[in-house]
Amino acid sequence: MSADARSRPSRGVAVVFTGGTISMIADPHAGGNVPVLDGREILARTPGLDELAMVVPVDLGRTPASHFTLTDLLGIAERIRELARDPEIDGIVVVQGTDTIEETAFCWDLVHEGPTPIVVTGAMRAASDPGYEGPANVRDAVAVAAHAAMAGEGVVVVLGGTIEAADDVAKTHTSLLTTFRSPNAGPLGTIDGGQVHLARRRTARRHVAARRAPERVHLITVTTGMDGSLIRAAVAAGADGLVVAATGSGNTSPATLEAAAEAIAAGVPVVLTTRCLGGCVSTAYAFPGGGATWARAGAILAGHLSGPKARVALALGIGAGLDDAGLRALLADPWPAR
Repeated sequence: MSADARSRPSRGVAVVFTGGTISMIADPHAGGNVPVLDGREILARTPGLDELAMVVPVDLGRTPASHFTLTDLLGIAERIRELARDPEIDGIVVVQGTDTIEETAFCWDLVHEGPTPIVVTGAMRAASDPGYEGPANVRDAVAVAAHAAMAGEGVVVVLGGTIEAADDVAKTHTSLLTTFRSPNAGPLGTIDGGQVHLARRRTARRHVAARRAPERVHLITVTTGMDGSLIRAAVAAGADGLVVAATGSGNTSPATLEAAAEAIAAGVPVVLTTRCLGGCVSTAYAFPGGGATWARAGAILAGHLSGPKARVALALGIGAGLDDAGLRALLADPWPAR
């Protein structure tokens, strides 16, 4: 065997490109950033990948992340599934826009089966911006996807040098490079100079065998003085399910709870979560509209899931045909109470 053959990486990583800021360049006529670069052009700007893995590019277009539907995400999940069945693929990277990474990554985590690591990445700066960090994020993502210890860790998000679990990660700032954080459990690890450093492992993960999901699952955020009109309007418009992001640990006005109870009685699943960045909903408060009264009315408590993530889980659960007990099991935290 030649020295070149011995030094060639033995692990294969598919890099799936879907678009996003990482593919964008400022267009003076449009007045802002627009999608321009395809996957191969992004890879051409990313030196050093051949030292990490044998990269297989898969180009699925240049779609802004804010344009995705749940149907789109399940289509990408099917492509991920096909790639994971390839014996020459040891890990998969999905490159996308950062606007909805916390939802897309969680969607793929819920439906992902098998040990193949899935790493989602992108960029906060466009390719024409000073300090464009897209290539560095892709390189880090490939390093993580190729790392043998990531097998069985499900879907993670890698940007800004950290590794975040899909069920916890949140975009905490509109423009900072360090925007992605896990407010409840913290990062799984870091990447420094292509070296992956794992600080902890993921515990139990949620899973649902879904191939479809209704789009009319709505997220309603509770605010001061809000009544039940938004909930009633959503039900009247044919909502398949509702997620209510309440204040604090799951508290609302009595009027909001009354409308939600009507929806539950009409057969619409209603999930209660918190609008706070971190923490979980609970039954600690029993005043009218408190979390305990929501639970007694039949609402499903979403544990530590954020509103956007709870919406994804509820939609996939409905799409999979889960009954009330199944939805409750899916939305609940999969680890012991802490």
